[in-house]
Amino acid sequence: MCKIFISADPELYRCRSRSLRLSGVATSIRLENLFWQVLEEIGARDGLSVAQLITRLYDELAEAGGQGANDSANFSSFLRVSCGRYLALQVSGHIPADTEVPIRSLDADWVLAGEKRPHSGTFGSPLHRPGMTQAAR
Repeated sequence: MCKIFISADPELYRCRSRSLRLSGVATSIRLENLFWQVLEEIGARDGLSVAQLITRLYDELAEAGGQGANDSANFSSFLRVSCGRYLALQVSGHIPADTEVPIRSLDADWVLAGEKRPHSGTFGSPLHRPGMTQAAR
């Protein structure tokens, strides 16, 4: 099992910081390169730079009352989770794999209706897969 994960290109999990302004305040966000790549893809779908995408996410999270917008560590976690959800929703077909389809063109309610919420355990946990034998778990 571990070979699948440990054979990843070390560049993917190397951290990199980017500086930007959020609500007029200069800040720095530190994420692994894999997450920066996913954020680049998400932003590009709507013609946004990574900085523009992050600013939009920050502003919308703050407007919705999300706690991550007030705490840079939580906001970095929010960005990682957003990347994971984006990839999971692509795999499930609720976000088209065709990156030419803008995110803004999608029906958010339909996309979210297809998202599986964990009942216990973690998002997409194999423990919740029907037909999986106990030995395979």
